[in-house]
Amino acid sequence: MNLFDSPSAEASAAVDAAIATRRSMRAFLPTPVPRELIEQILQVAARAPSGTNTQPWQVHVLSGAAKTRLSDRIMAVYENPVELATHSEEYAYYPQQWTSPYIDRRRKVGWDLYGLLGLAKTDRAGMHAQHGRNYRFFDAPVGLMFTIDRVMQQGSWLDYGMFLQSLMIAARGHGLHTCPQAAFTQFHRLIAEELQLAPTQMLVCGMALGYADPSAVENSLQTERAPVQEFTRFLED
Repeated sequence: MNLFDSPSAEASAAVDAAIATRRSMRAFLPTPVPRELIEQILQVAARAPSGTNTQPWQVHVLSGAAKTRLSDRIMAVYENPVELATHSEEYAYYPQQWTSPYIDRRRKVGWDLYGLLGLAKTDRAGMHAQHGRNYRFFDAPVGLMFTIDRVMQQGSWLDYGMFLQSLMIAARGHGLHTCPQAAFTQFHRLIAEELQLAPTQMLVCGMALGYADPSAVENSLQTERAPVQEFTRFLED
């Protein structure tokens, strides 16, 4: 499509569908994702906007033994309460004090997921096990780690979010699914060691990438979205 041409109805519908069908999948098939396809998706995602074209994203792609090795190291800590207590996030992803409507939305999606999985509120062991699946990338064949240079500031983190969204939408265009994972940030020191990150690099998040398992009940979760009227003001006069 020419840069200044109006897209066809089919092209517009394809973009809308890619965005609307992006969900956080929590169970993947073992089907491999070719490296060439991963590179293509990343190349498209790199067209995400960034202030003065700084392009602050750094991507670390894990598969095979490298992915398994990282997952094993994290899980060894995750299953050891004493060791787990020594690991904490480097930055606050969530607010320190929750208020409505955000806490209500958070609770609902959590209980909706656990409900699908048959986990009761008192089943702490089951919840612990389910959360631990994050660190296996929900069995996806590809795990991604995203880092940013510590000199970059808040604006670059906004740019990073647009890059992540672009990556997830580009993946949908090829029939792939993803799950962005802030859960990894608790283990940033361990991940930095395993990936041999420079001290100047800070972990942003992880992400699972692959073909979603359509038979997994957790993948039927569809989160609610507020209507446009609830979060938008139109000022015309």
